[in-house]
Parts: sequence; C-alpha cells; structure tokens
Amino acid sequence: MKQFTVLCFFISFLTAGYAQNLTSKKDSILSRIAFTGDFRFRIEHDWNSQKSDGSFRTDRTRLRYRLRTGFAYQINSWSYFGVNIRTGLLNKQQDPQLTLGNGFADNGLLPFGIYKLYFKIEKNGFRLTLGKDDFPFKKNNQLFWSDHVCPEGIFVKKKFSFESEFISSLGVSAGHFVLRASGGSLDMDSYFQGVQITSSFFNKRLNINPAFYYLNKISDIPDGFQTYEMNYGILNVSMNGALLKNQKLKFTFDYYNNLLDYGQDANIPNNMKNERFGYTTSVSYGRLKERNDWLIMATYGRMESFAAVDYFTQNDWARWDYSGNGSPDGRLTNFQGIRFTAGYAIRKNFVLKLNYYKVEQLVATGISKENGDRIRLDLDIKF
Repeated sequence: MKQFTVLCFFISFLTAGYAQNLTSKKDSILSRIAFTGDFRFRIEHDWNSQKSDGSFRTDRTRLRYRLRTGFAYQINSWSYFGVNIRTGLLNKQQDPQLTLGNGFADNGLLPFGIYKLYFKIEKNGFRLTLGKDDFPFKKNNQLFWSDHVCPEGIFVKKKFSFESEFISSLGVSAGHFVLRASGGSLDMDSYFQGVQITSSFFNKRLNINPAFYYLNKISDIPDGFQTYEMNYGILNVSMNGALLKNQKLKFTFDYYNNLLDYGQDANIPNNMKNERFGYTTSVSYGRLKERNDWLIMATYGRMESFAAVDYFTQNDWARWDYSGNGSPDGRLTNFQGIRFTAGYAIRKNFVLKLNYYKVEQLVATGISKENGDRIRLDLDIKF
C-alpha cells in the first residue's frame, strides 16, 4: 500500500509537470489537466496541558511538515474529475502533518494516501459531485468539520443569481455520504446527510447559510474501537460578512443545536446528556492574497460534547485524542477556547501565519478538567 501511494504521487506530479509545459497544445489531453499543490512547514509548542486524571502532559515542541498535491482533468466545458494525495498516517484522517524525526521505518518512505477521488459537473449554477471530496457545505471554520476529513458520497447544489442590491444569490444544496457501509440496505449504513440554504445579500457583504445535518449510527470512538453507536441531528445557523466596503474587516458566527434527545440513552453519562449546543464567532481585519498583505483575527469557540462529532472536527486547538482507546484521531468537542491569529504574505501564495490557542474542557470526564496552551508558526506555500 505504501509503495502504491508513493507511486501515485510521482505519477500525478510528473503528469502535471508535463501538462504545464504543453498548454500550447489546446486540443491535447495533457492541456486539460490542472495541477495544484501546497507545502507547509510548522514549528509547534504545547504547554500547560492537564489530563483528566489531574496530571500534566509533558511540554512538547515539534517540527512538522505537510505536502498535498493532485490534478483535475477537464472532460469538457462542464465536467471534470480529480485525484488528490497527501502526507499523513492512513488511520489519522484529521491530520496530514508529519513530525520530523518520528521514525518512519528508520528514515524510510513517508506515508502518503489518496484523500480525494471525485467526478464533478458544473453548469448554469448547477453542481453535482460524485465520490470523495471536500466537505461540500458552506462553513466558516473547522470547529464543526475539518478540512482534512473528506466524505464519500453524492452532493447536488443549485444556485440562482440576482441583479438586486438586496439579494445577490440564493442556493439549495443536499448530500448523502456513506461513512461506513453495512453490506446491507442503505438505512443500515453509518452515514451523513445534509441540506443547506445559501444566501448572499447587499452585494455579497452578508451571507446567511442555515443547514441541517443528520448523522446515523456514529461510533463513539473511531477506527473500530467503538463501544456503542448514536445518531446526531444538528441544526446549524451560519453567518459571515464584511463590516467595511473594502472587505478587510469581517466577522463570522455559527450556532449549533443537536435536536436529538439523549435523555433515555443509557450509554451516555447523565452529566453529558444535554451537552448538545455550540457556537463560534470571529472578527478579522486584513487579508493574505497579495505580497505584503497582513491579517489579524480573534476566534472564540464553545462546542459541547454532541454539538459535532469530535473526530470529524479539527484537531488543531488542543492535544486531546483517542490514543488511550486505540485510535490516533482527535476528540475536539466538549471545550471552550480562544485562538489569536496573525499572518503576513511574503508574496502571493507564500504566507507566514502565527496561531495561539488556549482551551479548557467544559465537562470533566475525570477528576479534573483538561486544558492546554498551544502556539504554532506555519509557512504555507502554494504552487
């Protein structure tokens, strides 16, 4: 498997390289291929991280890096398919970063995996996606769903545009994604369904995107270590917009409400049965698109235990994971915290970004509440 994924990486890299050199041949197959990729180098330090038993995790400093690359092939003017691969442990879906000196087979081959494989149709405001791709619904951040967790399924969207000073566009989207097939009827699968209305107002300065997400037969612990399964029915009201006409001062807001009642679920502790709500908000100024651009941002998040599936969300804000239960995936709900961000664009597609996180558990799962501080400095390069 490892050799196969590395081979896929080199094939996609070389194919895309040839495509870049043959763009003058408009009718050739290679001219229809668009190559994308990015590289990240990260310096990360964690401290003041208390466990649920009251002890503290050892302070940790790591040097990390990530590579993602892929290509999309344009079949015609309205359809294309794509493949993307990335670094990362194959059983750690939230985290494509690798740690320097982590001992991959005594400096042997690095782990790569295919994380996107899709076919798309886009025409006249209509979009259809089949396969494994990015989370397709509009979202403001990764506190509900990580950018690195790519669901497999079917997604459709229709968008209508208006020549109006009040409403700019209106869209309706829906999707069905299989998380774990049962081998039987579709209703027995572990799956995720979503429906969302997207709307934009005042020349796209205000966006309101309400959604409902239903998740069926979700394991309490990922990677086959579950002790029980449960369902989620999450209402999300999402907003974002520009507070200035130059689009530099922006805000986001999200509210989550899991509408399901867990009062009679014997698997869930009594002090967790009503932990079903969440909200996040941020304010930012600046942007990171061109040379010498800069950005500052403050984010607050409060996500109760069942406001999201904890191992589908980001794992950036803290060191909390399921390693004690056999899985390397993160568990980033049941917390509140802040993130401060400062970024500078050295040049276009060459960005330096600093993030500081401070988090605390909402409901203790042991004798003490978990907490932690983390700081990261990232160099992000797109090509």
